[in-house]
Amino acid sequence: MSEDKKNQKKPEYKPLLDPQKKHKEATAYSVTIGLIMTIIFSAAAAYLGLKVGQVFEAAIPIAIIAVGLSTALKRKNALGENVIIQSIGACSGGIVAGAIFTLPALYILQAKYPEIQVDFIKVFLSSLLGGVLGILFLIPFRKYFVKEKDGDYPFPEATATTQVIKSGEGDSGGAKLLLISGLIGGIYDFIVSSFGWWSETIYTTATHWGSVLADKTKLMLKYNVGAAVMGLGYIIGLKYAFIICCGSMLVWFVIIPLMSWLCGPDTVSFLGTTFDGVSQMGPEMIFKTYARQIGIGGIAVAGIIGIIKSSGVIKSAFGLATKSFSKKGGAQTEEIRTQRDLSMKIIAWGVILALAATFIFFYFGVIPDGNKLLLAIVALLIVAIIAFLFTTVAANAIAIVGSNPVSGMTLMTLILGSVVLVACGLKGVPGMVASLIIGGVVCTALSVAGSFITDLKIGYWIGSTPKVQESWKFIGTLVAAATVGGVMIVLNKTYGFTGEEALVAPQANAMAAVIEPLMSGQGAPWVLYGIGAIIALILNFCKVPALAFALGMFIPIDLNLPLLAGGAIAWYVGSRSKDKALNEARVNKGTLLASGFIAGGALMGVVSAILKFAGKDFFAKEWAETGSAQAVAIVAYLAVAAFLLFSSLRAKAPKKD
Repeated sequence: MSEDKKNQKKPEYKPLLDPQKKHKEATAYSVTIGLIMTIIFSAAAAYLGLKVGQVFEAAIPIAIIAVGLSTALKRKNALGENVIIQSIGACSGGIVAGAIFTLPALYILQAKYPEIQVDFIKVFLSSLLGGVLGILFLIPFRKYFVKEKDGDYPFPEATATTQVIKSGEGDSGGAKLLLISGLIGGIYDFIVSSFGWWSETIYTTATHWGSVLADKTKLMLKYNVGAAVMGLGYIIGLKYAFIICCGSMLVWFVIIPLMSWLCGPDTVSFLGTTFDGVSQMGPEMIFKTYARQIGIGGIAVAGIIGIIKSSGVIKSAFGLATKSFSKKGGAQTEEIRTQRDLSMKIIAWGVILALAATFIFFYFGVIPDGNKLLLAIVALLIVAIIAFLFTTVAANAIAIVGSNPVSGMTLMTLILGSVVLVACGLKGVPGMVASLIIGGVVCTALSVAGSFITDLKIGYWIGSTPKVQESWKFIGTLVAAATVGGVMIVLNKTYGFTGEEALVAPQANAMAAVIEPLMSGQGAPWVLYGIGAIIALILNFCKVPALAFALGMFIPIDLNLPLLAGGAIAWYVGSRSKDKALNEARVNKGTLLASGFIAGGALMGVVSAILKFAGKDFFAKEWAETGSAQAVAIVAYLAVAAFLLFSSLRAKAPKKD
């Protein structure tokens, strides 16, 4: 009853663009610029992701470029066009993450098993089909996440990107604030990543006592001092930032020391999981090798819990699809422009055709000779069921923290898929190839779905037509998949993925490490997954958001603690006055400044990637690793935090009429 009351009181959101009017959106200009952005950012993100293991989100830099171009070209009423440019261009991040987290593992395994064949078609089709399925599976959930849950989730990246797009229209004061904070955050993060004038991450092991503590007890603290991460924490807010950090603290301050103490220096087996020389490892190695797997189990079960809780939404989506084929469903009232999606009939037929194309791809291009029909059907079912169900998990994660745990969900997909395929008789090298291709399709579907919910939320706030965004997203996905396929082949020939000078590709190496033993008859760390699952169940029973907590267990602590700092600043700024309007004005100003930090950091991340690609290395590596560089980092970080805090507090309440 109280929930119904709450929903009734929620005011209808009024977007910037009038829903009753038609606006410029998908024009020759916006589509062309969007596709150019897709090609450029797909190439840049693929290189940087394979080089250092981090895929920067392209939405914010593309939004900045779109606003800059429309201003320079003096295009009037370009708000709708800029949303489309950003939406098409952002296909790059989703497709790149899906591809580079899995498919380079084929090249990695090829060094050991030369019979593995990798070609452009395999990379292109797995990325394209996964991207198309991700879009189609997400659309039925748009209204739930974007409209019905408006105000319940922070949507940090969508918030920052919307502020960027809005800055190009009307509010010159807001644009000036965004520009100032963007310059501060961008220059700050650029100095850290490109020059190394101060350390990017502070470690307690930089001190003698911290090093001894880490060696004896495995207790260690590390903290990323990036301005963009602090800005992300401000937008996420204190509540979710605290829950995420609790997950990190449980793993780093309890589980890792406990694991070292229980397992010792010897090889220990427990319920089929082998722990080898744990106490001789450093805290970071224990996290990467063992403790992080607990986060994967937590994410998987938290996702399943979310799926169960969203069963009504899933049922509603199926109901809409069924009705669209009936005469009764054809006589629906026309919705306002800003709530108009592609028809469920188109979505349903699109899913059928995409799944049929995926089956053909698996049958002729992936599954080896033998029991091809059964294995192709099994592979298709794995993709369809997991991609559809975990679409809501990806959307939920993006809505809460702006980060998609796609690598964790893909690892779980690879494990479950490998177990099923082995049970059906497919193992060895052919099984490795099949599992990785299946994982690539699922990974791309989840990555694109998570990315797309951000685009749709931006469109909701601005007042775009969802149907237009959805239609052109397919073209962007096609271009991004082709670009990534070509770039990956070029990078493999230029650098390779194995050897001393090879690209790091950490996620793909992790996937290869998981797949090989499973397909060779060895097991998975089920005990660790089980611990994560139990933690998620307990959290759900205690009514604590399990997914946010599990994300904290999976994402390194150095990226989580700064979220708490940003969230604490947001809480402080919004609670100092008894005047509600003043608090709101301060929080809104802080959101604009934090968005600038994120935007500046993301844009300069692209510049840094281009410099690295060009072979320009200005990084002072030896200095950046010293204790003095960490001391400078603390001072610089506190200065940026003080700017965010005191600038937000200087906001004034709007004048009353």
